[in-house]
Amino acid sequence: MNNMEKEIKSNEVYTTKEVQDYLKVSKSTIKRMLKRGIIKANKVGGQYRVLGREVLSLISPEVEEKASNIYQRIKRKTKETIEQW
Repeated sequence: MNNMEKEIKSNEVYTTKEVQDYLKVSKSTIKRMLKRGIIKANKVGGQYRVLGREVLSLISPEVEEKASNIYQRIKRKTKETIEQW
């Protein structure tokens, strides 16, 4: 059974390769997500380990809505700033 057929369990621990395969992103994207704190992980023996809840939070509708709200707020503030010029 590959990672695509497996259900992500919130308390399970995953390698970055498993997360990469599940999210269908490149190795550099996973590294960038870790560096920016988009995915929270712990380093164990020199390698990152990710809790399943971190992966689930990335793909949940609530996260997408929150990101959209932040974008809209930034867009609105930028527009207000430009109008003041």
